[in-house]
Amino acid sequence: MAIKFLRPALTAAATLLVLGTGLVVGTDTTADDAYAAGAPAAAPAAPAPAAAAAAAAAAPSAKPAASAVGALFANGSHFCTASVVHSAAGDLVLTAAHCVKDGMTFAPGYHDGVTPFGMWTVTSVAVADGWTSSADPDLDFAFLTVRQAGNSASLESLTGANVLGTDRGFQHRITLTGYPGTTDSPVVCEGNTTQADTYQLRVACPGFPDGTSGGPWVTGGAVIGVIGGFELGGDTPDVSYSPYFDDDIAKLYASVTG
Repeated sequence: MAIKFLRPALTAAATLLVLGTGLVVGTDTTADDAYAAGAPAAAPAAPAPAAAAAAAAAAPSAKPAASAVGALFANGSHFCTASVVHSAAGDLVLTAAHCVKDGMTFAPGYHDGVTPFGMWTVTSVAVADGWTSSADPDLDFAFLTVRQAGNSASLESLTGANVLGTDRGFQHRITLTGYPGTTDSPVVCEGNTTQADTYQLRVACPGFPDGTSGGPWVTGGAVIGVIGGFELGGDTPDVSYSPYFDDDIAKLYASVTG
């Protein structure tokens, strides 16, 4: 389900964006504006890397997300969903391009207000040129590079990761995970995907409102989509869309991973 950002076309042609200068990509508003009526939860204090295991052990275990899936935070609130995708460096996260904004941090495995692996700062973002120029819904995906100060371990070594799945076809049984903007726990659904358009996937999974954008579509350990694309991921909480992962995302991934 999409955050209803306004999306003016951008003039920058660069694929790789280094954050930290007030840049908001693909939007002219903040994620917090989208949730003004919903009182989103404040960003939790991140535990020190050495304390992550103890925090995880003490955390409630009602229904935590898979460790590789987490919430994106900015301006004190979580506003989108992202997931760790396999890379040699182990520092790569995947989300929807329409989620990208300045000042992002990633909380893998976030649940019930707990950050079992701490907060990871997004240091750079890669989006397709077609998204930058025209917000093409078939290119609504982004790779985020992250780091955690004082931690020499890679994110992937701590959380695990899904591999990037491309050209897998349109019909799959998937697990869909997302973080509604007004709750501190993820929603998870299993559903069957269908082809919605030439380069769009569709799944009927109830209860995926604003905040779940960027949530991974996972099958057999591979991420084959993210909530995004058509209608920025869907205009109702019960039907979600994703751009089809083909050579466009494969080329973007290759440009980031070398």
